[in-house]
Order: sequence, then structure tokens, then C-alpha cells
Amino acid sequence: MRRWILLMGAMLALAPLAVAADGDKARDRILESDTVMEEALHVPEGVPKDLLDKARCVIVMPSVLKAAFVLGASYGRGTMVCRTGKDFSGPWGAPAMYALEGGSIGFQIGGQATDFIFLVMNNHGVESLLHSKVKLGADVSAAAGPVGRTATADTDAYMRSQILSYSRSRGVFAGVSLAGSTLRPDNGANREIYGRQASATEIIQGAELTPPVAARGLIARLQEASPALKNNS
Repeated sequence: MRRWILLMGAMLALAPLAVAADGDKARDRILESDTVMEEALHVPEGVPKDLLDKARCVIVMPSVLKAAFVLGASYGRGTMVCRTGKDFSGPWGAPAMYALEGGSIGFQIGGQATDFIFLVMNNHGVESLLHSKVKLGADVSAAAGPVGRTATADTDAYMRSQILSYSRSRGVFAGVSLAGSTLRPDNGANREIYGRQASATEIIQGAELTPPVAARGLIARLQEASPALKNNS
């Protein structure tokens, strides 16, 4: 009995450390997402700025590894940052943590660590992501995004998709189809980041939550790169 009490005491003592470690991982993912976004915006064959100007939200999944891929397991974790205000047309706001799961990602990226970026192009796409787990290509329309500064002549065709997806492996950005994969709010990571239970809807749609310090760089980068939504339809 005494041994059991001591064991329980040790577990209770270590619990705050485990929570802190999880919070550190979530904050690290935000910092890594900022690095990925910086590089995506500053290489000629990166994410086109005119499409970013039309996006309501950006989701970044840094360093997704094939080694982590098991059917039904979480493939990658990252963060979603959306414009605030009515119709998501205001300044970029606080991040919500998200998870990427399932699909055939492993066959597409091989054994390399791969970063993914998703542009959410309309309000319906945002609303779907906020309220449930969505399957790309089924619950929301998705397409491989064009890359490069001159790759958007056919913008209207791309705008018919609710989500445009990109990958980066070995420093090279490319549009990638992730049909069959799912995106969902990472509620555990959101709790770790904000110190309380907070849904993606609360975070994105106006809850009075202060963005974590780790997110300041990512929010400022998006605000500098695309200060205003240029297509509000």
C-alpha cells in the first residue's frame, strides 16, 4: 500500500511536467510553421502572393515524416491562422492547432521530412474546418496549388477549390493533391497553448484569447505579406 501511495505521488508530481512538455511541443510547431511560411513567401517557386491575398486562412504542417505513418494514426500537426472579422476579411488573428491524418500522403512524400501548407480560399471552407473533421476532396473541394509568381494565370479555376495544398521536400515547393486525407482541430494542443479548453471556433471567431508569444512572428509575417483580403466573394 505504501509503495502504491508513493507511486501515485510520483505520478502526480510529474504530471505538470508532462503538460509543460506538451505545451512546449505545440509552441515549437508554431515556431516551425513560421519558418516554413517565411521560406514559402521568399522563394520564386513558393506560394503565390496573389493567392495568399485571396485566402481566408493558412494551415502549416511542418516536418511531416513518413516514419510516423500508421493507418489511422496522426500524420502531422501544425497550426491554422485565419483573418479576423466579418467574412474573415480583417487582420490575421490567433492560431488554432490542427492535425493532418490518413490518406495516401506517405506514398507521395517518400522518406523525407515534408512540410505542408494549405490555403483555405473561401468562407465555407473555413466554416467546415472549424466545426468538424473534414476529408479533403469529399467534405471540402481541394486541389494541388500552383507555385511561382507567374503560375496563377488561371486563378479562377483554382478559386473553385476551397483548399489549395502545397508540399515542400528538400527545399522544393510543389502543389500536391492530398485527397482522402483529413484535417481536424487538435483540441489537446489548443488547451496546452491557451491554458484552458478552447475550441477552434472560439479561437478563430473572436474569442478574447491572447495569441501565444510563439505565434507573434507567424501572425506578423502573414500580416506583412498580405495585410488585406483582396477577394471577398
